[in-house]
Amino acid sequence: MRWPRWGWVVGGFSLLVFCGLVVGQDGQLSIEHPECSYFGPQRDKFAAAGLKAQGVQWSRARALSSLTEQAIRMRSAEGFEPPRGSTHHPIGESFPAGSIDAYIFSDLRTNGITPAPRTTDWEFIRRVTLDLTGRIPSPAQVLSFVNDTTPDKRSRLIDQLLASPEWVDKWTMYFGDLYQNSVTKPSTGLNRFVQGRNAFYQWIHDSLANGKPYNQMASELIATAGGNSYSDGTTNWALGGWVSNGPVQDTTDQITANVADTFLGIAHVNCLLCHNGRGHLDTLSLWATGTTRYQAWQLASFFSHTQLARTTISSNVYYWTLADNTRGYTNDYTLNTTSGNRPARTAPTGCKSGQPCYYVPPMYIFTGSAPTAGSDYRAALAKDVTGDFQFARALVNYMWAEFLGMGMVDPPDTFDPARLDPDNPPPSPWTLQASNPRLLNGLATHFVESGFNVKALMREIVNSQTYQLSSRYEGQWNEAWNQYFARKFVRRLWGEEIHDALVVSSGIVPSYTVTGFSDQGFTPVSYAMKLPDVVNVPNNGRGNVSTFLDTFLRGNRDDQPRKGEGSILQALNQMNNSFVEGFLLTSGASASPLITKNLTLNNTDLVNTLYLSILSRYPSGAELAKSQTALSSGNRTQAVQDLVWSLYNKVDFLFNY
Repeated sequence: MRWPRWGWVVGGFSLLVFCGLVVGQDGQLSIEHPECSYFGPQRDKFAAAGLKAQGVQWSRARALSSLTEQAIRMRSAEGFEPPRGSTHHPIGESFPAGSIDAYIFSDLRTNGITPAPRTTDWEFIRRVTLDLTGRIPSPAQVLSFVNDTTPDKRSRLIDQLLASPEWVDKWTMYFGDLYQNSVTKPSTGLNRFVQGRNAFYQWIHDSLANGKPYNQMASELIATAGGNSYSDGTTNWALGGWVSNGPVQDTTDQITANVADTFLGIAHVNCLLCHNGRGHLDTLSLWATGTTRYQAWQLASFFSHTQLARTTISSNVYYWTLADNTRGYTNDYTLNTTSGNRPARTAPTGCKSGQPCYYVPPMYIFTGSAPTAGSDYRAALAKDVTGDFQFARALVNYMWAEFLGMGMVDPPDTFDPARLDPDNPPPSPWTLQASNPRLLNGLATHFVESGFNVKALMREIVNSQTYQLSSRYEGQWNEAWNQYFARKFVRRLWGEEIHDALVVSSGIVPSYTVTGFSDQGFTPVSYAMKLPDVVNVPNNGRGNVSTFLDTFLRGNRDDQPRKGEGSILQALNQMNNSFVEGFLLTSGASASPLITKNLTLNNTDLVNTLYLSILSRYPSGAELAKSQTALSSGNRTQAVQDLVWSLYNKVDFLFNY
């Protein structure tokens, strides 16, 4: 076990893990049906939404605020001094009507809130590079940007990052999470096999690389004519709704719930497919309270003619096909189940098989529109979904949550359609759900007008002064201000981002041959953000890479969502994992160029180089002095290794500010 030579350097992350990443709930909700997902891995999401709906201070917002305060204090305790020139407060500026900043800063002025200062150039380049590409910038990129005096340098940097292949990698990983692209889903027994996973990965990657409009992406996933899952990536999305050990309606329901959750941000449709909203969802969603299970069945009926079938290749190896109106799949949603994974679906008393009352015709739950006779049900649903303004609102909110720390509706997929219109507020005691409903609607309108251009949406967000506020706050922060986005919340990096930051900073580039990935023409992987999945990374002589990444809660794209929380295991792995230790070597084929190429520098230049390479900034005066003292005695190579190791354990390295 390696113990730090500089406890003052690493204490930040270790202490941060102990003191503030888990915030208890302020109340409890009661709900029937313990088999409901409310009690499963997603329970925190539903509980948080319910507490917020009842006016209870929401725990995740408090956690983000608390984490940010602690991280800033920890940086100060470690001797960090923010660079000069960051005292500008944009609250007094004039912004174009309808812009992000016009909405945000108007709210701040109305509520008497002074925002944080604008973030420094040093912080900005690291922040936006990580947020857009999942990589840290190189020292040359940092210095070039900081020394650039042109007024539009931030917007030009943003454009460069959006045009980079690394942007495609980062967001292929993000949408792989959102669409739950994995080889297997243990919770249902689904097996896509590596060929299906890879085909889906390729479709996501190519869609983003080619700038495919997001409404087209969604339409292709919902309405694909299909082929086999090994060659047609889009088939694998509907396949994610396959449910074992039950009637076909269980699968139909789950695909429907996935449509509502993924593309409309409305997770409660999944609940409605088990029971009426009233009496079950009263504290969670005003809209759901007035919605019935029958209406949810009408939505599910769009998939009632769709079959997911397996074609055997060899023993226990098969591919999937997606087809409509095959034998046994020509009736609308049928009310004839008494077993399976959801409560019974039974027709009204006296209704017999073959009668109209025995079947539920498709109808879009949010508008009442229905497909014409003989039309393609799934194509009709794709048109309804992508033509729904909520479709744009949902993606905007997902993106806002990624860049600002939390959504305007948060958790991002707990939208309540009855509480979104600022010109038609809900009855008391309900309140408008979005923290800034006019901004949410305005951004969604811009997204539609852009032709559902994902890059244009990201460009608008990260170019805003709101996104560019500092995480540091001058004076006492009030938790009641969390919803106004008056500061930037810090976030813990994804496991893949930490892996790749180690690679970029050290100059040691690993190579992983992922089973089945290279067999289909993909090159070996060096950066974790290029991995097609979130499980089973081969060690390849680099220590237990999978265990290291799993420690940072990357999820499993099934019943364990990706999380940004901290843990003792994260701190211990960062300090002691052989994978991290491998980036400190000074001899052999895996020696670190960061160390070996800079050993001959004088202490001041060496410390500056290490800080710039790992943390994207120069050390403060206090940090430089302590580092120089530590390098002045004993074995210098060992001292340099210890310094590099300590920087890899600093709060600065593991969090994005």
